[in-house]
Amino acid sequence: MKKRVLVTREDLPGRGLERLSAAAELVAWPGSGKPGPAELAALAPGASAVLALGNDAVDAALLDAAGPSLRVVALASMGHDNVDVAAAAERGVVATHTPGVLAETTADLTFALILAARRRLGAAGARLAGGGWDLFRMRDYLGLDIHGATLGLVGYGQIGRAVARRAQGFGMRVLHHDPYAGEDSLSTAVGWESLLAESDIVSLHVPLTDETRHLVSERELAAMKPTSTLVSTSRGGVVDEDALLRAVREGRIHSAGLDVYEREPMGAALSPLVAEENIVTLPHIGSATESTRAAMVDLAVDNILDVLAERPARTALPGTPAVPGGSVPTTEASA
Repeated sequence: MKKRVLVTREDLPGRGLERLSAAAELVAWPGSGKPGPAELAALAPGASAVLALGNDAVDAALLDAAGPSLRVVALASMGHDNVDVAAAAERGVVATHTPGVLAETTADLTFALILAARRRLGAAGARLAGGGWDLFRMRDYLGLDIHGATLGLVGYGQIGRAVARRAQGFGMRVLHHDPYAGEDSLSTAVGWESLLAESDIVSLHVPLTDETRHLVSERELAAMKPTSTLVSTSRGGVVDEDALLRAVREGRIHSAGLDVYEREPMGAALSPLVAEENIVTLPHIGSATESTRAAMVDLAVDNILDVLAERPARTALPGTPAVPGGSVPTTEASA
């Protein structure tokens, strides 16, 4: 008899679900929107695995709803702040994510945000689309240069290093702050205060944890240059959004580029960040290319198939076992 796998969405890119359905009985959330905790819990009993997205709550209630048959929860996501890691480890459930397949794509988008925010491309495009480009003026939409600027990377894991590689083409000086990473030929390790004070662009590449929540708030924004740009493709809670909005409006920093927010998705109740001329906003699309999103689903499926075949998961989350009931690895890394 095939093992039962709960899939929290039916419309996943690529052919990963086809591979999974050949080996397991899939029970998928049928709705077009995001399922709530109660809806997922109702589908979970008897599941041996759950394939979830990065915004699905994987908590003790869901794990207990699945029951003792549950062996693995696989996220099609690199971020994993939605998972109660302690609850999974306590129950001997493997939890996995998808590092290694989205770094280059997310680094591309990081640079798109840097370019758009520094050069004020959003405001200029809006003027054109609104019919307001009626005369060439030398002082219209003057931005700031990227080439030759100092880029400060907060977190120097897979994505941070990919951004540093791109920065070389712009002749940028690259700094990074990461307790888990030393220097290399691309970037110089510096202290937190030095990075904030010296960087023209501060780009965030850290997971959301208790330690990184509101890592950038009033004090950190005050330490940055008035000509600086803050960019985040990490997680929304890393930035104090109220403090950022004030800093941009008051001219204490030049601009910002955001792909992630404390409240996701927004729907029609837009954050005031979206309307701010010097803040470029995108709807969490850092990994959104056809090949990368398909690769994320494929890796999540590979993790499920490996665990159900009694093989170690390929990319277990720090703090959870690679096999059900196994020992817990202790390594941690930046995004």
